[in-house]
Amino acid sequence: MDWGTELWDQYDILDKHTQSGLDLVEKYVKFVKERTEIEQNYAKQLRNLTKKYSPKRGSKEEQECRFSNHQAFLDVLNEMNDYAGQRELIAENMMINICIELTKYLQDLKQERKMHLLDAKKAQQSLEGTYKQLDNSKKRFEREWREAEKATQNADKTDQDLNATKADVEKAKQQAHMRTHIAEECKNDYAAQLQKYNKEQNQFYFTDMPLIFNNLQDMDERRIKKMAQGYIQFSDTERQVMPIIGKCLEGITRAGTNVNERNDSVVLIEQHKSGFERPGDLEFEDYSQGINRASSDSSLGTPKGPLELLGKNKNKTFRLFNKKSKPVDTEGFTHLPPEQRRKRLQQKIDDISKELQKEMDQSEALGKMKDVYEKNPQMGDPTSLAPQIAQTAQNMERLRGDLNKYESWLAEAGGRGDSIRYSTHSLNNNGAHNPSSPGALSDDTDPSHDIYTEFDDDFEVEELAAPIGQCTALYNFPGSSEGTISMQEGEVLSVVEEDKGDGWTRVRRNNGDEGYIPTSYATITLNK
Repeated sequence: MDWGTELWDQYDILDKHTQSGLDLVEKYVKFVKERTEIEQNYAKQLRNLTKKYSPKRGSKEEQECRFSNHQAFLDVLNEMNDYAGQRELIAENMMINICIELTKYLQDLKQERKMHLLDAKKAQQSLEGTYKQLDNSKKRFEREWREAEKATQNADKTDQDLNATKADVEKAKQQAHMRTHIAEECKNDYAAQLQKYNKEQNQFYFTDMPLIFNNLQDMDERRIKKMAQGYIQFSDTERQVMPIIGKCLEGITRAGTNVNERNDSVVLIEQHKSGFERPGDLEFEDYSQGINRASSDSSLGTPKGPLELLGKNKNKTFRLFNKKSKPVDTEGFTHLPPEQRRKRLQQKIDDISKELQKEMDQSEALGKMKDVYEKNPQMGDPTSLAPQIAQTAQNMERLRGDLNKYESWLAEAGGRGDSIRYSTHSLNNNGAHNPSSPGALSDDTDPSHDIYTEFDDDFEVEELAAPIGQCTALYNFPGSSEGTISMQEGEVLSVVEEDKGDGWTRVRRNNGDEGYIPTSYATITLNK
């Protein structure tokens, strides 16, 4: 069924219907546009909300993120920020794929509809013009036929009039004949106009208008199909980001499951444990036995209990921030409680040990490079490395002095052997753990000091590092110096440590032998 056949006489209805369809497209575009504005405002409010509750850099809240419940809340804020980004993406995709697309399509439909209606108007005007010509010819034929009848009647009347002359009779007959001839011509013209009109009317109602109506039907069906796609796109746009939104929600759930209340308690203990001993029992002062006042006053030097201890801490803190107070020895951390001081000293020793190990590695690399330059002068001048070697030696001496100083302070503070064992391990060039070092802990270590066990995980026997690439030897290298490895031209080795700027690359053979080779002696390809 089509409009041209079934609705051939419903031009006004089709006009209103197609206009209503265009209005619906425009209405839907406005609806989606307002939806995008809602999404954008929602995303903006979410971002402002997460920004409002996010900790400032260096603030107390940021420092509290070491607690799992604080970190979980920070993770929730990050996930909500990502969620806001997905809402913005929904708004952007809806604007591009629906609003802009349908607006452009709507303009094309308006132009197409206007063209079809203009064709219908032209066909209607053409048919009306033909009908007007037909009506004129019909009226002329009617008028001339009446005149011809009058002329014929007048000729007959004149012919029967006895008083009329022969000339009058002849004249009346000629007039009647002329009028009849004119009427016949008008009749023929009217017949021709009628035939022309019927032909055009048939063309109008059976060809021209059905074609125009069918074109309007095709246009309207394409509009409906486009609208259906717009409705589906409205849903698909949000459905496409649902997996990412689901991951954001999963991240929030994961943040909640990662909260560990026991671990937060342990962190708080490690962070604020003072190490002070609890106050002992007060002695009974028997005044009935004649104890003098001086001995009684001397007993005031014993701890009086928690309130006195808190009072001392409060005064100490007050003096710490008093402008007139004496300078505090922050280098040795003597201003901290015993337990916190031991932890800070241990941390400082760890940092110095790592720096010292880097300097020792640098010194060893410079020594290898100098040895190679001495054996192969074409590769470089050994004396050019003297300033770097001297500077490295000074740095090592300074770090050793600092290390001894902090270790002595740790010993004064009642530090345990973990620090000695760690420093000994850190100074070991090959990075292997020495279980017989002087500071190694025994199995019956006091479990009440578990706060130091976090360092033990770093001292496990190191497994072979995974290769990060391969290299092919360009030249033969004897590898006679300590720490180097020999290679033959064309040999393929695994790269386990790239050149750190000293001209040496650490490689490994398939049998496990490792050592350094000159970087310029091989073509190196790193994994991506």
